Amino acid sequence: MFTAAFRDNLEMKYEGIRAGDLSSTQQRLLLDVLETYVGRIRPGTHFAWMGGSDEDSVFHYRVHSPVILIEFDHQRGIAFDNDAPSRHHVHTVVRTPNGNDYGRDLLRQHHARFDHAHPGHRH
Repeated sequence: MFTAAFRDNLEMKYEGIRAGDLSSTQQRLLLDVLETYVGRIRPGTHFAWMGGSDEDSVFHYRVHSPVILIEFDHQRGIAFDNDAPSRHHVHTVVRTPNGNDYGRDLLRQHHARFDHAHPGHRH
């Protein structure tokens, strides 16, 4: 395992064949492999939808469980010139709630839990 314990945020180069270069039959088989990992929805998973359902509607959806949080949202313009949410400006977020989620200050949490003072050392 290249991404085993204690190798958080390991940057790996892409290897192997690109999915787009596979035949359509091979791509379906790859989707079956992916389904093995992401296709098992736990009983505690919730799905929320806000917005329209027409072909040109803007919307927001959320898939949320104790182990995954996925959000998709049509956004108002900041870099784009649109005052209202647009289907041309989307954001997606995939996070791991209750885990080693990005943005968490793990070093600060560690120092809060463990005293690192050494004998004879003054702070």
